[in-house]
Amino acid sequence: MMKKILLAFSALLAVPYWGFSQEEWGKKFEQLGETLPTPNSYRTGSGAPGVNYWQQRADYKIDVEINDETQVLTGSESITYYNQSPDALRYLWVQLDQNVREKGNLADVTREVAIRDSVPAKFFDAGMGTVDYKGGYDIKNVKDNNGKDLPYTINRTMMRIDLPTVLSPGDNITFSIDWSYNIYDRMRVDGRGGYEYFPADDNYAYTCAQWYPRMAVYDDYEGWQNKQFIGRGEFALTFGNFEVNITVPSDHIVAASGELQNAKQVLTKKQVERYEQAKSTYDKPMFIVTPEEAVANESSRSKKKSTWKFKADNVRDFAFASSRKYIWDAQAVKLPTTTPLAMSFYPKEGNPLWQDESTKAVKNTLEVYSERTFDYPYPVAISVNAANQGMEYPMICFNFGRPVGSKVQRRLLDRTVSVIVHEIGHNFFPMIVNSDERQWTWMDEGLNTFLERETKRLRYPDLDLAWGSPKGIVPYMKMEKSKIRPIMTNSEQVKRFGYNAYGKPAAALTLLRETVMGPELFDEAFKEYAMRWKFKHPKPADFFRTMEDASGVDLDWFWRGWFYTVDNVDVSVDKVKWFKMREEEATVENKGKKVKKGDLAASNSNGEIPSDFSAGPEPFSLIETDPRYYGEFQNRIDDKAVMAKFAGKNFYEITFSNQGGLVSPLVIQFTFADGSQEVERIPAEIWRYNEKEITKVFAFEKEVTNIVFDPNEETADVDANNNVFPRTMKASRFDQFKDKDKGK
Repeated sequence: MMKKILLAFSALLAVPYWGFSQEEWGKKFEQLGETLPTPNSYRTGSGAPGVNYWQQRADYKIDVEINDETQVLTGSESITYYNQSPDALRYLWVQLDQNVREKGNLADVTREVAIRDSVPAKFFDAGMGTVDYKGGYDIKNVKDNNGKDLPYTINRTMMRIDLPTVLSPGDNITFSIDWSYNIYDRMRVDGRGGYEYFPADDNYAYTCAQWYPRMAVYDDYEGWQNKQFIGRGEFALTFGNFEVNITVPSDHIVAASGELQNAKQVLTKKQVERYEQAKSTYDKPMFIVTPEEAVANESSRSKKKSTWKFKADNVRDFAFASSRKYIWDAQAVKLPTTTPLAMSFYPKEGNPLWQDESTKAVKNTLEVYSERTFDYPYPVAISVNAANQGMEYPMICFNFGRPVGSKVQRRLLDRTVSVIVHEIGHNFFPMIVNSDERQWTWMDEGLNTFLERETKRLRYPDLDLAWGSPKGIVPYMKMEKSKIRPIMTNSEQVKRFGYNAYGKPAAALTLLRETVMGPELFDEAFKEYAMRWKFKHPKPADFFRTMEDASGVDLDWFWRGWFYTVDNVDVSVDKVKWFKMREEEATVENKGKKVKKGDLAASNSNGEIPSDFSAGPEPFSLIETDPRYYGEFQNRIDDKAVMAKFAGKNFYEITFSNQGGLVSPLVIQFTFADGSQEVERIPAEIWRYNEKEITKVFAFEKEVTNIVFDPNEETADVDANNNVFPRTMKASRFDQFKDKDKGK
C-alpha cells in the first residue's frame, strides 16, 4: 500500500523531488566538520574566545632619529615581554622586516623573472634585484636588562634571542636592541616605508614603517609565528604599550601612532592653540599647520633638532611620518562613547584634493565603521599623503592621491577617497581585531574592503561601487580555474592577489548581507565578531563560527563554496513550462477526459520543450483526493475549495541548472503582460537534494512575458546569457528589467 501511495504522489504536479544520485551530490551542504580546528578551552565551537584564552604582550620604549642628510634611521629600543601563555619559553622570536631588502633576500632569489621586449628600465632593475641600495638592519647589539649580551641568531627576516633562563608562565623579561638601517627611496625600491624625494624644493618626506625590530606572535594556534616575510603577506603582531621619542630636524612636522605628549616643545604657540581648539571642532577641519607655514618650512634648513614624544597604549604596531613639507589639519569626531581627532598631513602637492577630502574621509570612515563594529577607541586617526602608496598602521596610514594642476578628476577623487577610507578602516581590521595577515590576508583586507564599500555606499553614493561587489568580481570568477586559487590560500601563494584577498571576500560578504542573510542578521553577527575579538587574535574558524552562532543561520555551504573552492555562480534557466487548470470539474472517474475543442490547447504536444510563451499554457487537472491518501486521518480536505483557489491562475514550472558549481540563492524576476514586475527569492538550500538541477513551480494571477535570474547582478553569476527566458531576450537588454530598488 505504501508503495502505491508514493507512486501516486510522484505523478502529481509540483510534488517535491526527494531523491538524489551520488553523481548529483557533491557534499556542498555538508558541515565543514574536520576542515575547521577542533574547538577547545581557548577557542570555542561558537567562535568566541574560550575561558582559557590567552595572548602575549610586549611593551616598547624607543628612541629613534632620522638623519635628513644621509637618510639613515638609528634606533634603540627596550622591550618588556610578558609571558601570559601556559608554556615555558627558552627563546623569543623577533621580526626583522627590513631584512626583506637585504642582498640575497628570499623575495629576490625566489622571484620569477622573464625577458620581454621594451621593458621600462626602472622595472627591469627592480625585477633583477640590482638596485643600488644596501638594505637590511645593522643590529648593533642585543642585551638583557643588566646590559649583558644576549645570544641571537638571524634567519633572514626573523631573529631568535636565546634566554639565559626559562621564561615561565606569568613572568616577564626586559631586553634591548640597538640598530640602524638605510632608509630607501620608494620611487626605486618597493616597500611600505621609506622616503619620497621632492627635487623642486630639495626636500624629503619620510614614511617610516616596519622600522624597528618587533616581537613575533606566540599563540595557542601555532606557537611562534615562523613564516618569513617575503613581501606580500604582512604582519602578525602582539599588543602592547609604546613610548616613542622621534628626533628630527626642528623644522619637520611629525605624525605618528599615538598621542603627542609635548606639543608645546615642538609646535609654535599659535599651532598649539589651534591643536587644542581642533579637539572640540566638529563641523569641519581646521589648520594646525597652515599651507603658508608649510611653504615657509620647505625653504628652511634648521640645524637644530627636536624630539617629538608619543604615547600609544594597547596597539600592535607603531609608524610615523616626518617632513618639513607637511600641512596639518584636524577635526574632532563625535562617536557615542569616544571623541577621536581625525587628522591629515600632506604636502602642497596634494592640494586642493587633500584639503577638501582627506580629513572628511577619515571622519566618515570612523563613523560608519564604528556603527558596524565598536566605537573607535584610539585618540587620533591620521591620513598622510604619500605618492603611490596605501598602507595602514595603528592610528596612522599613508595614502596616495595628487591632482595634476588645480582640477581634481573624478577618477582621482574616487581612488583617493577609496584608499583613505580603506587604510583608515584597517584600524578596525587588523589593528584592533588582530588577525594574522602573514597567513590569512583576506581576514583583514577582505573584511575591510567590504566595509570600505559600505562606507562609500552610505557616504559617497555617487562614486564607483563596483569594487567589492558581486558584479565587480565576475571577471575574476569566470577566469580559468587553474589561474586562480581559493580564498583560503596563504598570502604568498595567492594568484590574482587583489581579487583573491580583497575583491572576492568583500563580494562574498556583500552577497551574504544583501541576499543570503539580510542586513539585520548580518550586521548583528558581524558586530558580534568584532566585539568578541577586538584586541585579540582571531582565526578564520572564529569568524565563520561567530557569524553562524550570532545569526542562527547555517552557513557552512557558503564558506565551503566561496572560501574553499574556485567554483563560480552560473545558474542557467534551462526550461520553462506554462500551465493552467482546466475549467471543468474533474473527478477520479473523468481525470483522463480528453480536452474539448475550445479548451486551452496543450503546448508542444510533440514533446518539445517550449522556447517562449507563444504556444499558450498547457492544461492540467486537479482531481478529487482518493480516500486512501488520507491513511488513518478521519478528517478531509475540501477539494472544491482547493480547486477554486487555483482556478484561472498561471503556473510556471522552471528548471534551473547549476553550471558553475557554486550553489546560490535564486533571485528570479518575473515581468508580466501589463509591464509590472515581481521578484521571488529562494534560499540556496533549494539545491540541497540535487546540486546540479532543480525544478520549482510559481503561481501568478497575471501572465508572465519574461523571466530573469539575478536581475540586479547580486549573486556574481558569470553568464547573463543563460539567465533569461525566452532565450531570444538578450542579456544586453537587462537594464529594462532591473529592479528599481537596486543598490538600496
